[in-house]
Amino acid sequence: MDEETGRLSRSEARGVRYARELEGHLGWLDSFTGAALGVLAVASGIYTYLGVSSLLDDTGAMSFFAAIAYSVAVSVGIFVFWSYMMRLLPAVRSAAARMGLFLSMIAGSLAIVAMSSWLNAAALAGAAAVEQHMATTVQTYQSALETAHATAVASQSLELDVARVRQSFEDLSEQEATGQLSGFAGEGAVFRLLRQKSDELAALQIQIAEQEPLVDRAFSEGNAILSRMRALTVEPGAVEPRSVLFSEEAVRLAGVITQLRQLSVAPLVVRAANDLSRSVVLPELDGSTITIQEGQSATMNSVLTVLGQRAETLRQAAEQVIALPPPPDTTYTPISTADAVILYAANFVPSWAGAIAIDLLPAVLVFIVAITQAAIRSARERAATEDLLTLAELRAAVRALREVEDSLDRDGPAPKAETEGRRLAPVEGGRQSAP
Repeated sequence: MDEETGRLSRSEARGVRYARELEGHLGWLDSFTGAALGVLAVASGIYTYLGVSSLLDDTGAMSFFAAIAYSVAVSVGIFVFWSYMMRLLPAVRSAAARMGLFLSMIAGSLAIVAMSSWLNAAALAGAAAVEQHMATTVQTYQSALETAHATAVASQSLELDVARVRQSFEDLSEQEATGQLSGFAGEGAVFRLLRQKSDELAALQIQIAEQEPLVDRAFSEGNAILSRMRALTVEPGAVEPRSVLFSEEAVRLAGVITQLRQLSVAPLVVRAANDLSRSVVLPELDGSTITIQEGQSATMNSVLTVLGQRAETLRQAAEQVIALPPPPDTTYTPISTADAVILYAANFVPSWAGAIAIDLLPAVLVFIVAITQAAIRSARERAATEDLLTLAELRAAVRALREVEDSLDRDGPAPKAETEGRRLAPVEGGRQSAP
């Protein structure tokens, strides 16, 4: 401003016009900002009500009024909080005040997310989150079923090892019958020992073979249950009744998996392999001469050595099956929509973003108003107060001045010097008021 003439410079005049233009925009926007905040608060309250309703087990009148009361409290809290922020944060000028209100806004935003946004997310994506939980459970159960079946099939493959060992003892017994082992033909003590172990292995082979149909039946039943569980996951309709049926099917499938684990014959083969070499009933030597008996004894010792080796091989094969990783322990636990949304939050980022945005969108408006107010103050800071008055404000000031003068005239004539001094007193900015 030119101090001698009291006139604004061209840049200052542009700044004043710019500030008045921004004030006009803010005035127009302020006319419906309160209504917009109310709509956002009500919308958040509605979704909060839906989220709270999904958490309450009781469906009576008390639960209804409790959900209504909570949602109304959330709506009022959101409206009041953002109204405070939108009015106060742009108006303060000191850095300490701005930082304090900014921290208050962060604390309030966290409180809104804690009391409302997660419930909004539950209302937006709660059913889909529960279905996601069911689908994940199906995958876990399928993995457990396949692992249990693979272990059972691997144990059934031990039948080939048992058959091979049994066949080797049968071949040795035939060789002994023709005299190729001990050198003395006939079905003597060595022959009976070999037949004894061959019969034990044949009985074990029959037991293993009898388990195979049971394994196939259990695996087929498990797959059928999994199919029903998948259908319940994607079936249209309310998720709560489907979750109940899903739980029942999960219990049945857990029983099938346990049955498959029990059908594994690997522990049975391990016990049989231990008994094969340790529980040996040696037949009496029946050779007619000492020479024949000595030959039978030497052959029997060789057979026992081979028996121990074959039993060890069979035991190691069974222990390899036992060492296979067991199926994971899986238990389906029904969860609420709110818990499901939190548990599978990474899968529902858009829903979480929408739930949080509807509550925290006014924060953007607060920053917009704060930036605009700062621009207005910056544009006006170089102009004097009287230069910022509009024509309407000048007319109001003149009218008020005249009313004051009229009031003084009615109270009585003022001293001449005082009157002249008042009329000739200079106003701020270097100009004198008109007489």
